[in-house]
Amino acid sequence: MQQPVAKVSSSRPIGAHKDEVVPTDDEIFLQAVGEVEPLKDNKKKIVRHPDPTIKPAHPAPNDELEAMTHLWELVHGIGDMDITFSDEYIEGAVRGFDRKLMRRLRRGEFPVQDYLDLHGLTKKDAEVEIRNFLMRSHAMGLRCVLVIHGRGLNSEDHIPILKERIPIWLSRGPVRKFVLAFSTARPYDGGTGAIYVLLRRRKGRPYLQV
Repeated sequence: MQQPVAKVSSSRPIGAHKDEVVPTDDEIFLQAVGEVEPLKDNKKKIVRHPDPTIKPAHPAPNDELEAMTHLWELVHGIGDMDITFSDEYIEGAVRGFDRKLMRRLRRGEFPVQDYLDLHGLTKKDAEVEIRNFLMRSHAMGLRCVLVIHGRGLNSEDHIPILKERIPIWLSRGPVRKFVLAFSTARPYDGGTGAIYVLLRRRKGRPYLQV
C-alpha cells in the first residue's frame, strides 16, 4: 500500500517565482516614504511671553465698575429708584413714592421695628447680611427697620464703603421688590452712620398713615 506524501508548506508568496527575491517590510517602508530628510534637532526653544499691552476683544466683567455704574444710574434717575447721595446723607425711593411719606421717613417719625448692625463685616458679608435681614423683616410684616452701616472712620482712607454700597444693595436682587424707600437716620438713631428702610406692606397688614 502506497504511503501518502506529506505536504510541505512554502513561505514563498503565492504567485512568486522560484528565483524572485521578496522584499522585507523595512524595504517596503523605505520605498514608500521615498527621500525624506529627518528634522533637525534644534535645542534652542523660543518661548513667547504674552504682550501686556494687548487687551481682549471682550474684557472680563468688572463687578466694581458695574456696581458704580448702577449707582450712577440710580442717582441720575435712570434706574428703578430715585437716589440722592452725598457725604452727609443718602436717601432714595421708588418712582412715584408719596412725598409726605418720604418726609416722615426722613424725620424719623416711623417707629423702628428692628435693626441690623454691619460694623466689622466685609463688603461681601455685609451684602449677604442686609439682604437676609430685609427679606426676613418683610416676611415678618415689618414696615420700618434700621440698618447701621457706620461712618467709615475705621476703614481704609476713612471711606464709608458700606454706605456707598447700600443704595446698590437696596435696588437690585430680591430685596428691590419690597424696598419702598430709605433715608439717613436721625442723630438719635445713628445719624450719618445709619439709614431707615421702609418696606412694602404685606397682604393683611395695615397701611402706613400719612
